Amino acid sequence: MDQSVPVKESESLLVDLIPTEQNNPRTQDIDLLPTESMLERLNQEDQSVAIVVQAAIPMITPVVDAIVNSIQQGGRLFYFGAGTSGRLGVLDASECPPTYGVKPDLVQAFIAGGEKALRFAVEGAEDSAELGQEDIEKAALKAGDVVVGLSASGGAPYVIAAMESAQQKGCVTACITCNPKSQLAAVVNLPIVVEVGPEPIAGSTRMKSGTAQKLILNMLTTGAMIQLGKTYRNFMVDVQTTNKKLVLRAKRIVSQLGGVSQEQAEKLLEQTQSQVKPAIVLACYQQMGRPITVEQANELLKQAGGKLRSVLEKI
Repeated sequence: MDQSVPVKESESLLVDLIPTEQNNPRTQDIDLLPTESMLERLNQEDQSVAIVVQAAIPMITPVVDAIVNSIQQGGRLFYFGAGTSGRLGVLDASECPPTYGVKPDLVQAFIAGGEKALRFAVEGAEDSAELGQEDIEKAALKAGDVVVGLSASGGAPYVIAAMESAQQKGCVTACITCNPKSQLAAVVNLPIVVEVGPEPIAGSTRMKSGTAQKLILNMLTTGAMIQLGKTYRNFMVDVQTTNKKLVLRAKRIVSQLGGVSQEQAEKLLEQTQSQVKPAIVLACYQQMGRPITVEQANELLKQAGGKLRSVLEKI
């Protein structure tokens, strides 16, 4: 017996337009599977995400370059999203200060429905263009800022209105969406479209769509911070020592890159007020028998635009 529910014509058109709302033929029997087989099926779907994100790298590249250029010119990065997409934006923005030592206002995130929406669904928030426009005003954008819209379906009025308002203020706009035919992709300067296909559970964009967006958000901020000199090799040399784990990480980094003991690294970090880069510079000059002061180390870094590699290559 066919248990399918009739779909109205308007709803059918919506399903045709939005890939994430379509039915996934590979998981139609997922509710019949034993737990291990069910999880294997979900994992198989997840494995496809990295491949489609790889295909989107040519679209991700100019967004990273735009972010770098904006920050170098005194601009900032903003995310505006709804639902899962918005929560992922908030997560990415909140992790930039401790990871890369940037000020909290350099990368900011707004979610439809405000802070309450981080934990609870806020009825109708993503459908409100007015809220998107209001949050743009709260953000106090300036020309040259980069503003990224986050919406898996690409149809959230909150996000679309925010992007349109940001463009009017002279910002560079981009988006991350999983719908190539979305209005969101059409209204921004630099669309990133990652076609993950139907979700394992139809319409549940916290699954493959969310994973894809998280991977791309990682690329945007990590790529930008690398280009801005916030790393050396693959070390987090602008880490902020805000907890015991990060204190230990800072000591390990100074010890390894500066060629000194953990105890020496700790003393150098005390001298630099827990700043890893100047501590490494001090350590390297000491190792060469040419000790310098903290002020001199900071001046060398300033002259190098904050890039540790440029300083160390001249020692």
